[in-house]
Amino acid sequence: MTMLYRLVAGAILVSATLAGAAPAADIELGPRPAFLIDKMAEGALKDELLACDGKPVSTTLFSIGHRGAPLQFPEHTRESYMAAAKMGAGIIECDVTFTKDKELVCRHAQNDLHTTTNILATDLAQKCTKGFTPAAGGKASAECRASDITLSEFKTLNGKMDAANSQAETVEDYINGTAEWRTDLYAAAGGTVLTHRESIALIASLGGKFTPELKSPSVEMPYDGFSQADYAQKMIDEYKDAGIPASDVWPQSFNLDDVLYWIENEPEFGAQAVYLDGRYSEDGFDFRKPETFKPSMQQLADQGVNYIAPPIWMLLTLTDGKMVPSPYALEAKKAGLNIIAWSFERSGPLNTGGGWYYQSVGDVINNDGQMYEVLDVLARQVGIVGMFSDWPATVSYYASCTGLK
Repeated sequence: MTMLYRLVAGAILVSATLAGAAPAADIELGPRPAFLIDKMAEGALKDELLACDGKPVSTTLFSIGHRGAPLQFPEHTRESYMAAAKMGAGIIECDVTFTKDKELVCRHAQNDLHTTTNILATDLAQKCTKGFTPAAGGKASAECRASDITLSEFKTLNGKMDAANSQAETVEDYINGTAEWRTDLYAAAGGTVLTHRESIALIASLGGKFTPELKSPSVEMPYDGFSQADYAQKMIDEYKDAGIPASDVWPQSFNLDDVLYWIENEPEFGAQAVYLDGRYSEDGFDFRKPETFKPSMQQLADQGVNYIAPPIWMLLTLTDGKMVPSPYALEAKKAGLNIIAWSFERSGPLNTGGGWYYQSVGDVINNDGQMYEVLDVLARQVGIVGMFSDWPATVSYYASCTGLK
């Protein structure tokens, strides 16, 4: 039996009312969930997901829009956030950094304007930390920071797909480096870049909740008198100013000190603060060996941390060729930590092992149909409470089908 959907103008659509949004804003998952399920090996999980064909799909907090929906939309743009909400993401992420005049904006990094916007093709290119350098036998490069320009200047930019052609000899070729498995279809007109305050207003209007990430600055802190604590506080203050309850916000940071700052100084927001675990890059850390976790999971919990978010691969390992929870996952659960994973739909096709996000189970990954197998282990065996995804429809379908809220 194959997946059946309503065929409308050649597209496969699943619609339901988006909770908290206007009645006309129906969830549209598109053909991708059906495509992935069709590629799955026969078995109980495939049968379960097939049986959900035609059933109502609800918005879910389990489905988190990672930078919006950047598989096909320019990340951290109005268009990307609207697409994520349309696909049932109950939480949408704004990565937060700051401009020259210390205003908060949504960008994945303070120094990514050269790959995520059209800045190099504008007069603002002359203000970049490092202008465009052609390949000329090496690698083309540039570095443009949000802190190189003011907020008003930032707002003149257009968002594009995050990419650069390292072999480019011209600016035009450099900024046109989108991966072949992505698309520029929804980027051609330019994405609408957003301030953090604008993202709050937009996501609230879409009925969504919030997970802002305080990004590591590319500039030395304090910056013109703006300290790290000022930065962490300003992000929270913008939710308070907008009247957003702390229960609707999951502030994140890779910097544990930021998380501890919120726990101490903004305890209502700190209760849902998420420690993004980047310790995999530290010497001596091994996700399979709890004795290498410094601090330990229990020490994190004792400091008031309630949420931890590692990449997908740290939560999984192989036993007799089967995907199972890793020692890292088991330790986190033992300490009572809520686990959020990142990032689904960021690897491109999985026919060659899935790359970085699947590295701990890559030996058994060989086709796109296994995405739902991975998600099922994470949801049912690891017990994650949320999944970041570059294409939230995939996760929203699974969550609605299996009863995750």
